[in-house]
Amino acid sequence: MEALSHVNYWAAIVLAMIGLYAVIAPSNLIKKLIGLGIFQSAIFLIYITAGKVEGGTAPIIDPGHALYSNPLPHVLILTAIVVAVSTLAVGLALTVAIKRDYGTVEEDEIDEQDRR
Repeated sequence: MEALSHVNYWAAIVLAMIGLYAVIAPSNLIKKLIGLGIFQSAIFLIYITAGKVEGGTAPIIDPGHALYSNPLPHVLILTAIVVAVSTLAVGLALTVAIKRDYGTVEEDEIDEQDRR
């Protein structure tokens, strides 16, 4: 039952492995960008899970509460989400330009055309 109490961490590990494999293995640029998004989601899940304190409340000073959750990880993740979306947008724009210039989004075919 101890493993079930850390289901968020296990989900983050599985997502990170899937995302890392998707970035490394395929030669398709779109698949690599999808893998990057999955990997980033795993990192978001780890930070959000680590930032939550069981039984903690919002950090508003109140004599009735002694345990608070730190809001900093959640704020950092909001910023990271904006950066992730921007990174994905730039990656997709570059992929569109590569498709226009080379006629393909497969790395092997792009490398072959560059060698000629």
